[in-house]
Amino acid sequence: MKAMTIKEFGDSSVFQTADLAKPEVTDGHLVVKVVATSVNTVDMMIRQMGTDLGPLAPQLPGVLGMDFAGTVESVGKDVTGFAVGDQVFGCAGGLGELQGALAEYILADAKLVAHKPKSISMREAAALPLVGITAYEGLIRAGIQPGQKVLVHGGVGGVGHIAVQLAHYFGAEVFATISDDAQAEIIEKLGGTAINYKQESVSDYVEKHTDGAGFELVYDSVGGENLNASFEAAALNANIATTVSLLNLDLTVAHFKGLSLHVVFMLIPMLHNHKREQHHQILTQLAKIVDEGKLTPILDTETFSLEEVGKAHDRLASRSVIGKVVIDI
Repeated sequence: MKAMTIKEFGDSSVFQTADLAKPEVTDGHLVVKVVATSVNTVDMMIRQMGTDLGPLAPQLPGVLGMDFAGTVESVGKDVTGFAVGDQVFGCAGGLGELQGALAEYILADAKLVAHKPKSISMREAAALPLVGITAYEGLIRAGIQPGQKVLVHGGVGGVGHIAVQLAHYFGAEVFATISDDAQAEIIEKLGGTAINYKQESVSDYVEKHTDGAGFELVYDSVGGENLNASFEAAALNANIATTVSLLNLDLTVAHFKGLSLHVVFMLIPMLHNHKREQHHQILTQLAKIVDEGKLTPILDTETFSLEEVGKAHDRLASRSVIGKVVIDI
C-alpha cells in the first residue's frame, strides 16, 4: 500500500512517499481502507517534537495521522457489529506503536471505531473523531446541564466548534470567544453567541452576559495561559474543562472560587489500552447526533491529497483555519 512516512522528526518537509505492506487483520481489529483523514494539532506536535513527547512518538520510520473514515476491508476474530463493506470512522493510530491513517489501509482496534454517520460525507466524518471525542468527554466530565451558561474558548477551532454545537445540543446557553468579528456569524449558526476577546475584557463580557455571576461551565480549547481567563470568567463552584494544561499555573483564583478543573487527554485509551470501548460508545453517540442534524463538522476551504500532507500541516499551522483540515487518501 501507499503511505506517507517520516524517517526523522522535524518540519513539514520530513514526509516521504513509501510502499508498505498492507496490514493483516488480527483478533479484535479491523482493516479499514482509508478514504480520508484529518490533521490535528497533536499530529503536528508529534512530527515536530518526536521523542520529547515520550510515548506519543512512533518508532521511525513512522506513519502519522490519527483520524480516519473509510470502508471495512476485513474483520478480525471476536469482533461483533462490523462487516466487510461497512462505512466507519475512528481515531485509532498515528502514535506509539499504532500505525497512522496517512496510508491506504489502517489496522484499527474495533473498540476505537464506530459506524460512520449516514448523513455526512467521508471527508466530514474523517474530521470528527479526535475533536468530537475531546469535546464530548470534556462537556460530560464537567457535568453539563440544560439551562447552564457555558463559555467555549476558541469557538471556531477544531475542538471548539464541536463543543459549541454539543453544548447547544445538551440544552445550554452557549457563548464562544472569537478573534475576528467575521467569525460571529459562524458561532451564531452553531447555536452560540460570539464574544470578540480582542474587543471585550473578561470582566466586561462576564458582566454583559451573566450579570457578573460568571459562567457555570467553561470549555477552554485554547488552554495554557488562557486558563487564567477561564478562571476569571467562571462562576463560583463552576466546572472548567481544558485540552491544554502543560504549564505551571497559579491556582489561587480557582481556589477561592471553588472551581473544578477537568483535563481532557483523549489519547489515553490509545496509549494505554485503557477503556477503549468508551471511544466506540462516544463515536456512536456522535454519529447519532450528526444524523439528527444537530452536529456538523466544519471543513477548511482547502483540499489536500495524501502526497500533500506537508502542505496540510502547514495550513493548520498558519492559524488561519476555521474547522478542520482534511486529507484525501
